[in-house]
Amino acid sequence: MIHAADIREWRNHNVVDLKGHKIGVLESIYVDTATDESAMATVRIGLPTRQRLAFVPVDEAILGPDYVKVPYAKALVKKAPSVGMDDILPAEAEEAIFHHYDMTYRTGADGERQLARR
Repeated sequence: MIHAADIREWRNHNVVDLKGHKIGVLESIYVDTATDESAMATVRIGLPTRQRLAFVPVDEAILGPDYVKVPYAKALVKKAPSVGMDDILPAEAEEAIFHHYDMTYRTGADGERQLARR
């Protein structure tokens, strides 16, 4: 698992799928607001002139010497909900990310967001 405190070390490293296919480049980590544990990463994907940030869970990520391996196929990550390079994840878009990966989405007791960028 990538710890939020370690993001500076892993930012700009390649993100690969289980077969070693490059998905993109690690941009940032989002933590679960209830536990403060790393939950999602944004991965820069697309052509240099049309890049976007796709979300991928990192709870089972494996760190290599110069890559982060996620247990999801490249095609699935590329179809994941995304934001523009300079955009912020809207609260109402969080649930779609969790559903894309068949994960349970839960807000805080008072309806707080589940994800926070670190």
